[in-house]
Amino acid sequence: MEAWVLVHIEIQSQHDAEFAEQMYVYHYRIYDRYRRPVCSVAILGDGATRWRPERFGYELWECEVAFRFPVIRLVDYNDRWAELETSANPFATVVMAHLKTRDTAGNERARQAWKLTLLRRLYRLGYRRNDVIQLYRFIDWLMQLPKSLDQELWQTLKQEEGGQKMTYLSYAERMGLEEGLREGLLPGIELALKLKFGQAGVVLMPEIRQIEDVALLQAVQSSIEFAATPDAVRAVYRDAVA
Repeated sequence: MEAWVLVHIEIQSQHDAEFAEQMYVYHYRIYDRYRRPVCSVAILGDGATRWRPERFGYELWECEVAFRFPVIRLVDYNDRWAELETSANPFATVVMAHLKTRDTAGNERARQAWKLTLLRRLYRLGYRRNDVIQLYRFIDWLMQLPKSLDQELWQTLKQEEGGQKMTYLSYAERMGLEEGLREGLLPGIELALKLKFGQAGVVLMPEIRQIEDVALLQAVQSSIEFAATPDAVRAVYRDAVA
């Protein structure tokens, strides 16, 4: 007997007073499209401990709507760290990377140490090589470091490889992952500039394509939402392309 399982997952990293309503809207749109039961799950990545939106509803005269959904708060796993460390589930590594990225904000050396620990973990748990590459991509994107510290970390990994039978990513592969991330960012930045500023925003793209630093490109992308003018976006990267 065939059964459909529709799972709707929303990942939210900041407080949003309308989040529960958004969950409800997306839920009923999925149901409307497929006419099948849907399980909606919220994964909260913010640092707050009290904000836990888990229901939406309203009443009008004798009409009532009540929608409740499960919430997974990642910060709660700080108290379950031992459980994460002993788990072979790849998502345990993802949660650990998220938590340590938050914990090491403003402390680059501490972030470097934890990034190294989590990369070592990938090989210790014996994941398949393709799984290692995908998880490596995620950790590398999330736990960003200055280039000098990142190169230092990479050299440490290469030295540890030594006589062990561990297939670390080659330098060429690592650079390929970084270039792939860079190439993936550029179309999104161009679309955001076009939607926000029209052709005046798109004019910035020849300059932005000169940027090789992935972290800087991500900063440019984030700045577009709150920038009042294209020049405000240019100010984020001006020194890098001068």
